[in-house]
Amino acid sequence: MNEKEEKILRQSIRHLIEHVKQKKVDEKEQLKSVIRDLLQYEKKLIVKESQTPDVDPSPNKSTGINALEELLKKIIPVLETDYKSLTTDSAQRDSFRSHIINAVVNTLTPARVNTDAGEGAPSEEPDVNLALEEVEIDEEIEITVPEISPEDEKFIGVRPVDVEQEEEEEPEEEKDPREEFGAGVEGDETGRNFAYQSFKKIESSIIDSYELLGNDEDQELFYDYIIANLKLYFDKFEEELSSAVQEPTNQAYDMAKSNQEPEQSYDIDTSM
Repeated sequence: MNEKEEKILRQSIRHLIEHVKQKKVDEKEQLKSVIRDLLQYEKKLIVKESQTPDVDPSPNKSTGINALEELLKKIIPVLETDYKSLTTDSAQRDSFRSHIINAVVNTLTPARVNTDAGEGAPSEEPDVNLALEEVEIDEEIEITVPEISPEDEKFIGVRPVDVEQEEEEEPEEEKDPREEFGAGVEGDETGRNFAYQSFKKIESSIIDSYELLGNDEDQELFYDYIIANLKLYFDKFEEELSSAVQEPTNQAYDMAKSNQEPEQSYDIDTSM
């Protein structure tokens, strides 16, 4: 083998070694890339699972809390949408909140009273006939018959007395149902009106959920926790409305901004 052939052979071996080394490096980088992608994918799955609500949660020990949980899934989105639409003034949202909670209390209170009344033993009605037999009436009763004039005897009445009285009485003005809804609660009128419309959407669901419960403890938990949860959700809604994202900055930008010269203004002649 001459010198030229030996040189060519050495170069070929060197190229082959470099190729093998480069291939190993490429394979190593490719493996790292695959591992990195897998780790990122797994991280995304973990984050997604933590953000996704449990669609099949284990039931609570209390039937009342279970019923309330199902109810909140229905009514909270309605209240959130209507509450967050009141953006002119915080007083509107405060009024909305107060009227909704007051309406829930007023709606559930009669149901609770009826439940409590039904638990008592029925009272025995007195025998009216027996009581009358035991009472001796010695007092004389005088009956005065009004005198009827000849003109009154000729008058023939063709209408019931109550119809004549109704025509004579002035018709009462119809009350605004929103005013009755907000009775006893002070607050912004717009917030009250929005609360009235919103509560009409959820009132029947609240009543239906409560009336499913026959156990005293379940009813108490349902009543207490619905008020507490509504207040907590309203706090959460307000926090989400008032939170503003601050744009990141640094010292260099602040210094440059403070030293920045005002832009030159140009007067444009618009007269033609």
